[in-house]
Amino acid sequence: MKTIFAVFGDPVEHSLSPVMHNAAYKALGMDCKYHKFRVTMDDLEAAIMGARAMGFGGLNLTIPLKEKALDIVEPDTMALVIGAVNTIEFPGDAIEFSDDTIAGITGIVGHNTDGIGAVKALAASGVDILDSRVLILGAGGAARAVAYQLAKDGARVTIANRTTGRAQELAENVRSVGDANGTGLEELPELTANADIIINTTSVGMHPDTDRTLVTADMMHTGQVIFDIVYSPLETRLLREAKKAGAVTIDGIRMLVLQGAESFRIWTGIEPPVGVMEQAVRDVLGSK
Repeated sequence: MKTIFAVFGDPVEHSLSPVMHNAAYKALGMDCKYHKFRVTMDDLEAAIMGARAMGFGGLNLTIPLKEKALDIVEPDTMALVIGAVNTIEFPGDAIEFSDDTIAGITGIVGHNTDGIGAVKALAASGVDILDSRVLILGAGGAARAVAYQLAKDGARVTIANRTTGRAQELAENVRSVGDANGTGLEELPELTANADIIINTTSVGMHPDTDRTLVTADMMHTGQVIFDIVYSPLETRLLREAKKAGAVTIDGIRMLVLQGAESFRIWTGIEPPVGVMEQAVRDVLGSK
């Protein structure tokens, strides 16, 4: 019997999760199918319970459902501190308790793989984050996941945001797991000069405003790592500026695929074919 997986969101048409997961199932010969469904905030609890009742193998959540899910499922430690769930696991009747999993009467566990995806994207490019100085641009949901995971893994994190207070609040929360500071964007030239790694978690440079960037080549230097989580377009202006400066570049597809690969592991216990997943996404985006 075919096992169904899905992503819920509102909107959800843009999601590339079906592309990469279905490519993985095909490559491994698994009798599975991944779909996307538009689910509103009001219908989220019923949709999750319905998926469990129908025997779904697992779920992903995208905007604006990640925070709402905290009230429905039992979040693991990282999802709880980040304040968002992007992966839902249906463990079944036998639930094992551990330091990282808080499973309650629902028997439905929520995870957040966004931060793990970012760290693995850096590692895949040979970047060592321990004791590195990381500048995160933005203080939204993606920034929160990335900042927590990087700080937890030993990076020295600075969060720069248009609203200084929001950056400082996030940094204060992240200090529960590691080193973090928050500031405004007016100090960007100095901040970028001192950073080993710069990560853009904002929507600046995303289609259709593809000529925008917060950081230009004159603010970067050779040897820096510039990571843009935006993947539409494939090469943002930030990444073009980084190449001019001789910096190492990482595009948003890496994080997208690697956070999806972590969901795959959680659901199946099988090592996913990451290369196949990434190529499937690049083929779709390259054809647009």
